[in-house]
Amino acid sequence: MRKLLPLLLLLSLAVPAFAQQMPTILPLQERAALEDKILQERLDKLLPTLMRKQGIDMWLVIAREYNEDPVIKTMLPATWLAARRRTILLFYDNGKTVERLAVARYDVGNLFKAAWDPEKEPDQWKRLAALIAERNPKKIGLNYSPNFGHADGLAKTEWDNLMRSIPKSQQAKVVSAEKLAVDWLQVRTETELELYEQISQIGHSIIAQGFSEQVIRPGKTTTEDVVWWFRERIADLKLQAWFHPTVDVQRANPGAGDSERSFAERPAQEVILHGDLVHVDLGISYLNLNTDVQQLAYVLKPGETDAPDYLKNALATGNRLQDILTSHMKPNRTGNEVLKATLAQAKQENIVASIYSHPIGYHGHGAGPAIGMWDNQEGVPGTGDYPLQPNTAYAIELNAKVTLPEWNNKEIRVMLEEQAALTPAGIRYIDGRQKKLLLIPRQPNFINYLQQ
Repeated sequence: MRKLLPLLLLLSLAVPAFAQQMPTILPLQERAALEDKILQERLDKLLPTLMRKQGIDMWLVIAREYNEDPVIKTMLPATWLAARRRTILLFYDNGKTVERLAVARYDVGNLFKAAWDPEKEPDQWKRLAALIAERNPKKIGLNYSPNFGHADGLAKTEWDNLMRSIPKSQQAKVVSAEKLAVDWLQVRTETELELYEQISQIGHSIIAQGFSEQVIRPGKTTTEDVVWWFRERIADLKLQAWFHPTVDVQRANPGAGDSERSFAERPAQEVILHGDLVHVDLGISYLNLNTDVQQLAYVLKPGETDAPDYLKNALATGNRLQDILTSHMKPNRTGNEVLKATLAQAKQENIVASIYSHPIGYHGHGAGPAIGMWDNQEGVPGTGDYPLQPNTAYAIELNAKVTLPEWNNKEIRVMLEEQAALTPAGIRYIDGRQKKLLLIPRQPNFINYLQQ
């Protein structure tokens, strides 16, 4: 029976033929086993490379229960939903292997052996100090950073306790582990990149189903109805939405879907009508990885069988802007360099562009180089100065403003977002990108709206 579970689950989650086929979503126990296998691979193979790249031979990750460092949350076994009491993870590169210890009362799964016996040494900090002294590292990396919240998880109390516990000779070795923490969070293994394809397929399938006649009835369904349908669908699949989705419309009449609306404000609720261009921003979390996707649908007017050419051309402008951006995304270029080059080329091609792309992985807005912000197109200090790394994933997020003579010269925003992997071989969309507008209702000959 157990071998049939994935097949039965897949059948129970079947989606319409016009939607992209949804991969099997694993039961929780099987997810946990896979998550732990991936973590073991990352700790065994990836972490030593990252520590040596940054020249840090000892890394301390320190957190207390329910006040977890963002990094430690990515290192705990799947059955650990939080740190326990005070959990200190010690990594030491002895030149051959990276030793992993938990300076804690408990083993941390089978990944970190407990290295503190309170019966022998009641003071946890003294035990940590002894372990450091025994190994005498050249550099001690701690998670503090002025630029990345992801790498700034060491609480002030824990800093003070550590400094009181180690001699000045060891204190002098303390350095920021910012780059090590950022790279740990953003660099993906080959296994993770393969899984990302399935995770992206699940996200695309949810959007395709939500943007269909199964959910949207023109003249009756509101944008908020669709938002909550997405939330319910994600919950039904035993997945999580890492942010509350947005659904909004742009249409020919003045005012609706104003292209100058600030992204700091949620769009007003609208009844979805025939002829509307409908937009969604949605992200799911599964197997410790996140998606962040924005797509567009067109609600057919009575008698129409396809979207009008002017809206197809607007989408093509957005696709062209994606091409420009990804052509400039090369390893070792900073986010700000990519932003500047992209905006300059878009201007040359008469595209009114706004770029706000970001790494994605363990976090939806992931650690790594920011490529613009929606409210900052001049370059992002700090995070924008970080160089792009190979084997990372990005949310290619942007919009192109297009004026439509057919809508009384109204300006709209073609808002798009898709996951892409930057590898040594170049950049590719993990599960394709939208190159055709989703149609509501779907037409019999509608296929393959996702392409590279």
